[in-house]
Amino acid sequence: MIRIAKWKIISVLGVCLLGLLFAMPNAMSSSSADSLPEWLPNDQISLGLDLQGGSHLLLEVKVEVVIAERLEALVDSMRGELRKARIRYSGLSARGHIASVTIKNADDMDTAYELLRPLDPGFQVVTDDSGLITLTMSEQALTERRKSAVEQSIEIVRRRIDETGVREPTIIRQGEDRILVQLPGVDDPERVKRLLGKTAKLTFHLVDSTSSLSDAMAGRVPPGSRLLPSVDAQPGQPASYLIKKRVMVSGDTLIDATPGFDSRTTEPVVNFRFDSVGAKRFGDVTLKNVGKPFAIVLDGKVISAPVIREAILGGAGQISGNFSTADANDLALLLRAGALPAPLTVLEERSVGPGLGADSIAAGKVASGVGLLAVIAFMAIYYGRFGLMADVALVMNIVLIMGALSAIQATLTLPGIAGIVLTIGMAVDANVLIFERIREELKNGRTVINAIEAGYARAITTIIDANVTTLIAALLLYEFGSGPVRGFAVTLAIGIATSMFTAIWLTRLLVVAWLRRTRPQSLEI
Repeated sequence: MIRIAKWKIISVLGVCLLGLLFAMPNAMSSSSADSLPEWLPNDQISLGLDLQGGSHLLLEVKVEVVIAERLEALVDSMRGELRKARIRYSGLSARGHIASVTIKNADDMDTAYELLRPLDPGFQVVTDDSGLITLTMSEQALTERRKSAVEQSIEIVRRRIDETGVREPTIIRQGEDRILVQLPGVDDPERVKRLLGKTAKLTFHLVDSTSSLSDAMAGRVPPGSRLLPSVDAQPGQPASYLIKKRVMVSGDTLIDATPGFDSRTTEPVVNFRFDSVGAKRFGDVTLKNVGKPFAIVLDGKVISAPVIREAILGGAGQISGNFSTADANDLALLLRAGALPAPLTVLEERSVGPGLGADSIAAGKVASGVGLLAVIAFMAIYYGRFGLMADVALVMNIVLIMGALSAIQATLTLPGIAGIVLTIGMAVDANVLIFERIREELKNGRTVINAIEAGYARAITTIIDANVTTLIAALLLYEFGSGPVRGFAVTLAIGIATSMFTAIWLTRLLVVAWLRRTRPQSLEI
């Protein structure tokens, strides 16, 4: 008992030292922590929304828009295949989850079926005797499309939030088609809402110059074309454009977008660059359509429709419009982050002021301080010298918790503070079990060293069982909980690990050091 291997002593002291180093920045101001040498830890604990203040948004993904776009693309493919095969048809349309077409000549039914069946494996193709062919999206395809749209939306939202510099945002799925976004410390929530509210779907289309714009504005839009409004029509420019539905180049192939200024007019612009696939496609389109207007469409509105003067083969271009500097910065951010697969709508919005968070922190400090002093006083009075050793371990336990939270950059929330306060009470449980066992061994007539050795040896199983069951509960809370519940689970799990370390190893090291120095013949505990 009184002999502990040197490597164990060094390990215990090393862990305590690391805990002190990682916890130290939390006792400093942010500027002082940032000025620490690079070889020292300088990360502070990140505060959650309820402590730091910020914005809480609940977003809904309009997944039906994704399904409608898929149907629209299918209808365009059906039209192209039937025209290419010179098959006469009528009633080509899409509604709900079904696309349908009527083949006029019964002799063409088999050919049409073979052409349409492989267009999209997610659709079931059915024919009838009247010449009607229907393509219905299967339930599996619907489920996969909805799931994919929400997962992709979460990733794009995360990229956009990260671009704004918000630290430790919470972005999680809630339900089937909703996303919970919590942004600690955000001082301009309206800008974030604007960024999240834009789909940022950039596409390039040829302008339909062969049809009449006035007829289209009167409601007679030709098949294969769309009438889109201009973002900000200027004098002498049309308020709407008639463009081809076919997407010539998609914004999916963009690899970079940066704000800048036009070298001729000094107006804010957005410079973009395609990957190799997009650059080739962009070059081919501009090469074959020199002299024709080329519309740049963002979220269903035409930003501009410049005439192609010459082929653009370098894979880079420039988007100009009536931008302010802030508009150009935001548009570049959106294009870099990528387009949302479907629009997002804000269902719920809450703002938490920093004053409320400051009150919570103050209350948490008071609760932690009162709880710590009460436990220290009880242990010192009830167990004497051994209680003081347990108190030293308890203080080190709190230091280790703070150091661990800083090291993993966990977000501390109000429930997290509750977890720390709970850990203060739980941290001495192991010591209580050990000390009570030592008392029993002394009553049974054992010597001091034998009683202490038996107390640690026989209490260890109970200590492990009690802490492992609590740790399992913490893991389940983290796995199935969200937001503040996870914060509580994290601090509780860390507290369990550190309390076992300090109770079993640190307190034991203190007891052994006292035994070797004093060699007592009797013991009061």
